Amino acid sequence: MRLARIPVSAALILLGLILQVSVFGRLQLPGATPDILLLIVVGLAMVYGPTGGCLVGFAGGLLADLAPPSDHAIGRYALVLCLMGYAAGLLRPEHGRQRSVSSALLVVGAAAIASTLLYAVVGALVGDTAARHVGLSGLVISALLYDLLLAPFVVPLVMLLGRRFGRDPVAASDDDRNGPGLGTLARYRTTREVSAGPSYKKRRIRGFARRP
Repeated sequence: MRLARIPVSAALILLGLILQVSVFGRLQLPGATPDILLLIVVGLAMVYGPTGGCLVGFAGGLLADLAPPSDHAIGRYALVLCLMGYAAGLLRPEHGRQRSVSSALLVVGAAAIASTLLYAVVGALVGDTAARHVGLSGLVISALLYDLLLAPFVVPLVMLLGRRFGRDPVAASDDDRNGPGLGTLARYRTTREVSAGPSYKKRRIRGFARRP
């Protein structure tokens, strides 16, 4: 993950965590809680790719595990968001630019369902049976509904900020100078041309005539 992406990712994750704890966590909505952290991780993963999405998801989930009033095992949500970030990064559009709203909503919907189910499964493995009392089907439906309602306002903005402030200036200038999609190949050719040793002319041995 590029160093230029760390500040914008950290700022978005901290903002999402504050909103998650202080606003959405206190709405007392039926079923699940709107998961703005998941939307931020999905948006950044669709710009940064699977590796960046995995790292951002793990960092955001770990902060959510440690932030009060967290009452679950530390690392549980970090695992869920790490996997969601990696999976969303695999579906990254070309150049990190989403061309249709429907495809972004499909990714968010799949992430909402998968994260809710995975969170419940991990909770069952560590002895947390809260999902059984609430009802897993109700949690999945409400999580899907809330996340899809928030996605058109959160995901495009996160992707825009990720593209705008997460670019490496040196890599971007090299890519622009060498042409789109040919930055690595052009740099390789330039390096080969510069590092090539001096050419030596063949010397003719005296006594041998040059062939016609």
